[in-house]
Amino acid sequence: MLPTAELHIHIEGTLEPEMLVGLARRNGVALPTSDLDELRAKYSFADLQSFLDLYYDNLPVLRTSQDFYDLTSAYLDRAGRGGVRRAEIFFDPQVHLRNDVPLAAIFDGITSALGDSDISAELILCFVRDLGPDAAMETLRMALPFRDRFIGVGLDSAEVGFPPAPFKDVYELAAAEGLHRVAHAGEEGDPEYVRQALDVLGVERIDHGIRAMEDPELVARLRDEQVPLTVCPLSNVALRAIDRLSEHVLPKMLDEGLLACVNSDDPAYFGGYLDDNFAALRSELGMTEQQFATLARNSFDASFATAGQKAAWKTEISV
Repeated sequence: MLPTAELHIHIEGTLEPEMLVGLARRNGVALPTSDLDELRAKYSFADLQSFLDLYYDNLPVLRTSQDFYDLTSAYLDRAGRGGVRRAEIFFDPQVHLRNDVPLAAIFDGITSALGDSDISAELILCFVRDLGPDAAMETLRMALPFRDRFIGVGLDSAEVGFPPAPFKDVYELAAAEGLHRVAHAGEEGDPEYVRQALDVLGVERIDHGIRAMEDPELVARLRDEQVPLTVCPLSNVALRAIDRLSEHVLPKMLDEGLLACVNSDDPAYFGGYLDDNFAALRSELGMTEQQFATLARNSFDASFATAGQKAAWKTEISV
């Protein structure tokens, strides 16, 4: 199993049905059903918004620091078994704050789990783009007292109709605070969303980015500047960004020399963790071990780990 980094993973998206039911019981939160088969049957989506509706409906079960600890620990254990050496984990504080969860409880639970893991792991605070730039700015200012517990900011949730550019000011503040900057762009949104993320927000990494392949000039720029792209194959199929995995643009991205890597996004909802994505790419696209080695090396190069860490992990890749 290849060592790799996972750079596009939403901790809330690792909430498996079994844990969902368990946390609901622990915290006295009513669910529409506690039947696991019925819950899993809901995990079929027409598009990004239909996923987000269920995703947000499930999150009120997360109430305490222990809940966030348990959620994060379960992900790290599963990721480690899948070959993950480095994880840069997204979380959505705005959603939990709206559920009356204290920000300290979120940070305490997640960062305690990171500290108890053998995996090198850091946090990236994401803004829910459909809540707007003012809410994002308020959230960042609230989080700055916890600045030592996260390394960057991101932009997620519904993409179409919520372009990156309005978030310019909050990204400028993040940059001034020495935070890394990433953003979801080019999943459902067109290539212009990718350009705005680069030119207006000054991001260092594009999350998804598959629709950039529609624009040869943008592809050339991404190749020349070696902008990392955190691609999520099973997610793209689950959310109908592509019809079939066999049609995925990932091999072409590698052929074009792009710094693409594979990630699981929201694995509890989209059919698998990082190693499951690799297995699906092998069976459905016939990708080679050399291509997987390239993806693994790309993942470390795209990470915000130290140069020494990257070099050490890459020595484990023998292909």
